[in-house]
Amino acid sequence: MRALGKYRKRSLCMRSQVRWRLCWENELQLSDHIELAEFFRRTYGPTGAFNAKPFEGSRSWAGARPEFRAIAYDSSGIAAHMGLLRRFIKIDGADLLVAELGLYGIRRDLEGLGISSSLRVVRPVLQELGVPFGFGTVRPALHKHVARLGRGGLLVVKSGIRVRSTLRDALLDKPPTRIDDALVVVLPVGRPISDWPAGEMIDRNGAEL
Repeated sequence: MRALGKYRKRSLCMRSQVRWRLCWENELQLSDHIELAEFFRRTYGPTGAFNAKPFEGSRSWAGARPEFRAIAYDSSGIAAHMGLLRRFIKIDGADLLVAELGLYGIRRDLEGLGISSSLRVVRPVLQELGVPFGFGTVRPALHKHVARLGRGGLLVVKSGIRVRSTLRDALLDKPPTRIDDALVVVLPVGRPISDWPAGEMIDRNGAEL
């Protein structure tokens, strides 16, 4: 993992005013979590109070906790964020190691920075971690946006796949799992996209990142 250090130590600039910090979860201080929690409340709040609720206090994650983060800063503070978590998912019962990408956010005044910038920053990290694929899910409403990235060869978007996840908390009035008809985003890293298993059901066996 020594090579990974060179990506963490140097500043990666996608724009002249934006600096990316790549760090493991245990490298974050309480002050970092407080700042991130505020960033997510401001980012997700306009989409509904329910979406901002997980980030109360100093909690800087919503479901599963990331092990690695890419955080963009500029002169106004946190500009963008993407989390990463290695996990085994099941596709129609077959185990597959992936790095799940999620907890994506970007400050509203910087929406032009785009998710593609975050993906290009984390791709060298995925290569160093030796995972075959990056994996994530997005709402169908974002289909056109992620499809543009697919045309650029950065990722592949798959539809018609159901994804089962556990809820963050075990609630008395809800089932312990939920099933989403989300768009599945796959980033080929260590293996070609042709090696991605065919299947109609993905089990996270855990909470969404």
